[in-house]
Amino acid sequence: MSRRKDQERLDLMKSLNPDYKGFRGYQEEPTRQGKTLLEAVTCSVCGHKRNVPLGIAQKQRDAYICLSCRESAEAR
Repeated sequence: MSRRKDQERLDLMKSLNPDYKGFRGYQEEPTRQGKTLLEAVTCSVCGHKRNVPLGIAQKQRDAYICLSCRESAEAR
């Protein structure tokens, strides 16, 4: 990435969160409060692994159908 793009990205992060101080290393990574926990689940139709919210992964583990497969089935 160019310096300009890096600066634009930093400005965007600061506009979204005024307390953002920039990257401080992985050991200083902020907690993920309010973030949805994801789990990898294999689609029962196409066989691809997809990251889905934990609640959906627990309910539909064996019968999970990814969004791409659902959309292609609806189009038929």
